[in-house]
Amino acid sequence: MNELELLGPRAHGEPCGTAVLKAVAEDFQVDEVLDIPLAGEGEHLWLWVEKRELNTEEAAKRIARAAGVPLKLISYAGLKDRQALTRQWFSLHLPGKLDPDLSAAEDASLSILKQVRHTRKLQRGAHAANGFTLRLTQLVADRAALDQRLTQIAAQGIPNYYGLQRFGHEGGNVAHARHFAANKSLPEKRNVRSRVLSAARSYLFNQVLAERVAAGTWNQALLGDLLAFTDSRSFFAAGEAECSDPRLAILDLHPTGPLWGAGVSSAGGVAQALEQDLAARESVLVDWLAEADMTHERRILRLPIGGLSWHYPEPDILQLEFVLPAGCFATVLVRELVDLLPAGQTDNPCVF
Repeated sequence: MNELELLGPRAHGEPCGTAVLKAVAEDFQVDEVLDIPLAGEGEHLWLWVEKRELNTEEAAKRIARAAGVPLKLISYAGLKDRQALTRQWFSLHLPGKLDPDLSAAEDASLSILKQVRHTRKLQRGAHAANGFTLRLTQLVADRAALDQRLTQIAAQGIPNYYGLQRFGHEGGNVAHARHFAANKSLPEKRNVRSRVLSAARSYLFNQVLAERVAAGTWNQALLGDLLAFTDSRSFFAAGEAECSDPRLAILDLHPTGPLWGAGVSSAGGVAQALEQDLAARESVLVDWLAEADMTHERRILRLPIGGLSWHYPEPDILQLEFVLPAGCFATVLVRELVDLLPAGQTDNPCVF
């Protein structure tokens, strides 16, 4: 499967040129934004860790070995790319124990920048957002067109597609999901089960969003839409009054699409028809997700880009700085700007 099949059409027009992302790890920097005041005491040791070309799961294993504790006692909020320079939190459950010597975990690819005690462990999805600094190198593009495109994106947002990282090489995770769905079974290994279920849900969401982008309604509230605020998981139905809510215009309130699972969508109107049509076409995947005890949820269709700024350190380099809610993909923003030339492939998204 190619990019267009896995994601969908761009919203802001054809790419303004070409560039390379991730020529080196420093070209893709991610800082986890955690809005939790730490107590300074408690049986959980929280670590602020910088990783270079090391994914989150590998870092967790290394920390567990150095601390002499089982891997299950290591927690983190979300997965981060391997091919990047990332800073994120981990926690270790150490009841009645002193802070361990973690120096064995550190080397050129991992540094522990801070250690703080807290009363609770770090939960998945606990971080509020991710801050990004991206450097697009070997840039060949019309700078005026790029500036205009970025200004437009800052004002209008972008489609909140799940990125290619979610689907594996050439959509292999979706193919695996279809295999298990056809057999009405689930992988035995927990990490594989999570990967294929997530890929299936994400693919179906992208299909709904792709149709809204093609119709030009991805950033509009239609009668019967289910609306949600940027950082909220709750939603409400759009009547005539809600369709003209001024918070839509300031990118605070958005239409949503389905994350399929058990339960019935309460969407109405055009949104309901679109979702029901896709559910009928993809009934095997939809039924499989429901039977796997996934809960029906919603995800915003439009992604506002927080604090977007940019400059050109060199004539052929574009540097971007911005903040995205947890679970959203920086590469989806880049896709609206340029076509990327090969320079390595991400293996894990910032998904939680």
